[in-house]
Amino acid sequence: MVKAIVGANWGDEGKGKITDLLAETSDVVIRFQGGANAGHTIICGYGKFALHQLPSGVFYPHTVNIIGNGVALDVPKLLAELQSIAGGGAPAPKLLVDQRTQILMPYHVLLDEYEEERLAGAAFGSTHSGIAPFYADKYAKIGIQVADLWDEGRLLEQLEHVCTLKNVLMEHLYHKPLLDPKALLVRLLEYRTALEPYVGDAVAYVHRAVAEGKRILLEGQLGSMKDPALGICPFTTSSHTLAGFGSVGGGVPPTAITDVVCVTKAYSSAVGAGAFVSELFGAEAEELRRRGGDAGEYGATTGRPRRVGWFDAVATRYGCMVQGATEVVLTAIDCLGYLEELKVCTGYEIDGQVTDTFPVPALLARAKPVYTTLPGWKCDIRGVTDYAALPQAARDYVDFIEEHIGCPVKLVSTGPKRHEIARRS
Repeated sequence: MVKAIVGANWGDEGKGKITDLLAETSDVVIRFQGGANAGHTIICGYGKFALHQLPSGVFYPHTVNIIGNGVALDVPKLLAELQSIAGGGAPAPKLLVDQRTQILMPYHVLLDEYEEERLAGAAFGSTHSGIAPFYADKYAKIGIQVADLWDEGRLLEQLEHVCTLKNVLMEHLYHKPLLDPKALLVRLLEYRTALEPYVGDAVAYVHRAVAEGKRILLEGQLGSMKDPALGICPFTTSSHTLAGFGSVGGGVPPTAITDVVCVTKAYSSAVGAGAFVSELFGAEAEELRRRGGDAGEYGATTGRPRRVGWFDAVATRYGCMVQGATEVVLTAIDCLGYLEELKVCTGYEIDGQVTDTFPVPALLARAKPVYTTLPGWKCDIRGVTDYAALPQAARDYVDFIEEHIGCPVKLVSTGPKRHEIARRS
């Protein structure tokens, strides 16, 4: 059985905790896309960890954790995470890096930084992690696979070709120092030594696991709104954030995916630029940001304050639809207990017309929120694991969300810890 866990919104939905929870009953966890540009926060018996490259199943000794071919592999950050886990007292994870995964190169980070610098006020709000240049190279067929590290002649040829192309940009567009292919080769051979214990044929491994009936969890990064095809272009990431891409980036047969778990927050949050219809501002936003999550709404990778807003049912219904969600997990409901009343965005007004259909980006920029107001529950529900014990107003809020997103809410997270979960029948 293959289950995918993905985000319904802009990312930052609390997927890390839910992946960690589901990994407890999984044999294999696969990161199938994205890079170190977003993080999943895990709170477990060993402490609190922010994972950027490693799959969220690494704290279970029975789980094989795979970095799939769809990932932008940032080797230094991967090694730093492994050291962080060891330093926290957790056992070394069972890790398999697919030989077909491509390596995020130092020049990808430089090009990301230089382009944001060039764009200045028109920048996209990049995390400067090199993600867009990496995927541009991947699809231009000039990327470097992990397997290439074991063929030095081929590798140097690739680097010389890439540097010829990149140095035109370095010299004439960005006016920066040129790249040296031989210096890059030395760096990559260091990567080879560090990665050698982990590299293997993950595609063959996954297909065997499927044939043997193993329980496989596909872990996505970010959410539906950040998909470069179906998200809010151009303010997206550069890899496909949808469950359907798990069959490619995770090497899983598409016919094997049986469940898609879509995670959404009980309010909205986002990092980066772009339209955000239900966004809050000023003191109201700062109060929600301060109370949100385990340590406030700040990016696990960047530390940047997240933009926050009321729950957006229009965006979430669309996000669940394009993910093919079979069930929804609602997180961070415990953060809303201070409110006398809550608003839910149930429609968009665009040019005087109200719609509940999520529009294309050109129209989204003109959308104004249409809200429905619900009563708050005005009490602390953190850590409640019996759904029936939640206040009626909190359960009514969940019912309202479920009705408007058109997908069953099966789990409600009431805190950041692994088992602070209320199951809803």
